[in-house]
Amino acid sequence: MPQTDPLRTDCSKCAALCCLALAFDKGKDFAFDKNPGEPCRNLSRHSCTIHDRLTEEGFPGCVAYDCLGAGNRVVQEVFGGRSWQDEPRLARVMIEAFSAMREVHKRIDMLRAVEDAPLEPQDAQARRDFLARLEQHRWSGTELNAFEMGLALEIDIFFHRIREHLPVDPFAEW
Repeated sequence: MPQTDPLRTDCSKCAALCCLALAFDKGKDFAFDKNPGEPCRNLSRHSCTIHDRLTEEGFPGCVAYDCLGAGNRVVQEVFGGRSWQDEPRLARVMIEAFSAMREVHKRIDMLRAVEDAPLEPQDAQARRDFLARLEQHRWSGTELNAFEMGLALEIDIFFHRIREHLPVDPFAEW
């Protein structure tokens, strides 16, 4: 049985973490300001009350956003289906896990993007090894907390080392 792609977003398996964790400023992409950690006022349980008319209501930024599956993976894998809405004390730790998982998924996306880059054999193998570790690992909250100072840093150093072989700078969008 094939594994589900970890970068596939499935909002039905999430707890609206993007609607809680992310901040936005009123402007062309959002109709009002929202602070991080504050539930969006358009949220009702795990559903957006204006989802079918986000653009018309002034939220094209929500339409464009994709967590790359980080939200559903945090809720299902790290928290076993539990939600901050049912257990409010989980809100802060779920936000932290969501932020860290977004970093994991950014690196998966970057590693996949350079699959066809003309790398030295040892660098091509390192890319495959990093990708396997990120995609196949079942993450805990503790491991996600340690990710940025450990494996993420190793991957970033790897990308800096192979930069000259890449058609585009993987850090340009950051």
